[in-house]
Amino acid sequence: MRDFFNFDNAFFRALSRVADLIILNIAFILCSIPIFTIGASMTAMYYVTLKMAENEEGYVLRTFWKSFRQNFKQATLIWLGMLAAGCVLVLDVLILNGAGSSFAKIFLILIFATIIVYSMVLLYVFPLLSRFENKILTTVRNAFIISLADFPRTLAMLIIIVAAVLLTLWNGYTFWYGLLVWILCGFSAIAYLNSWLFFRKIFKKYTPQEEEEEVTEE
Repeated sequence: MRDFFNFDNAFFRALSRVADLIILNIAFILCSIPIFTIGASMTAMYYVTLKMAENEEGYVLRTFWKSFRQNFKQATLIWLGMLAAGCVLVLDVLILNGAGSSFAKIFLILIFATIIVYSMVLLYVFPLLSRFENKILTTVRNAFIISLADFPRTLAMLIIIVAAVLLTLWNGYTFWYGLLVWILCGFSAIAYLNSWLFFRKIFKKYTPQEEEEEVTEE
């Protein structure tokens, strides 16, 4: 019984982690409201969850804001580019879906293949930006290369995200409860899950040994 009230036990550590994820999720949503800041918010969120996954986190809001400010310019430019590309892809699907020709169907298949590649890049680009310093084109290129190099993990992460969205949209009942979960901790929970299960292992292969030693010393 005495161990239960020990704030260093597993229960209280888990409770603290949930509280941190709720704070992080609210920070992410609030900083994403202007829309054009979503890239910077996502980068900052992954910066925090990667530190959580490696047990290096400090104050959530301070760490989030540090990354948000440092990566704002690059993250915003990448996000606006990805947003524009995404709108073009959706528009192409709507146009080609309305056409009944076999030629349009072939192009529709090509567009869906492009959407898959687009999703893979979008999945990696902001976590990469939060972890490594590179030029914008280098970050986007690396996102594409690493997503292919670790395709099984990439597929697993995409399945987790798609499953969470489909479960939310399953029916009216799941929609309202799912919406509540998304507002409380949905975005940060998925980011943390991906960081803990996948990204920390993937990025470790591309992190210089000297950098790992510096982090350990800190």
